[in-house]
Amino acid sequence: MVPSPPVTAVAVEDYVFPPTVKAPGSDKSFLLGGAGERGLEISGKFIKFTAIGVYLEEDAIPSLAVRWKGKSAEELSDSVEFFRDIVTGPFEKFMRVTMILPLTGKQYSEKVTENCVAFWKSVGIYTDAEAKAVEQFVEAFKDENFPPGSSILFTQSPLGSLTIAFSKHDSIQEVGTAVIQNKHLSEAILESMIGKHGVSPAAKQSLAARISEWVNYEELIGEENGAAAGEEKLEIENGKP
Repeated sequence: MVPSPPVTAVAVEDYVFPPTVKAPGSDKSFLLGGAGERGLEISGKFIKFTAIGVYLEEDAIPSLAVRWKGKSAEELSDSVEFFRDIVTGPFEKFMRVTMILPLTGKQYSEKVTENCVAFWKSVGIYTDAEAKAVEQFVEAFKDENFPPGSSILFTQSPLGSLTIAFSKHDSIQEVGTAVIQNKHLSEAILESMIGKHGVSPAAKQSLAARISEWVNYEELIGEENGAAAGEEKLEIENGKP
């Protein structure tokens, strides 16, 4: 049996994203797909605002391997379709957004929904259902404040629900603060992080590198075993024990 690929933690600034977690509103186990910072260059200096970790349900690996096995990390990093397959794939995702700088819930929700609505209108999918989902999203955040080290937690179901929770420390609660039933909003949250215009290029590069290793792991192990067998055969032929 080929061993499972290793899953490691990722540190972003002072915050460590563990290799596996449980997510609010789900009974699945999630693997850390990748993590990185979100920031902006201001007056010639790159300012980091949040650290973003993207987790995938374990079934995501064989699902993604169907199309992306054999691709390098660089090829995945440059592929819009690859990240779109993560966003829309038939498996659950969990996103943790940890504050490096303080932010209010109002600031966060207004910026996120503003971008979502602009995109939906541009592609003609903004309906009353999306307007209602935006209202629910803003309502969930209105009384929240996020000091450094606190986190916003999102669990995205392929069936269309978005579970929202908040954490002041490293703990992750089992039940969400709010659940919004809207597939467009659910996908838009992750799309805003790792999509074509995603806010965290570092998280995208991390995802591409780690998932490339995972979907190619069986082939990699086979090559290493083959090389080891070849070396052993050569030693025997040369008279070494």
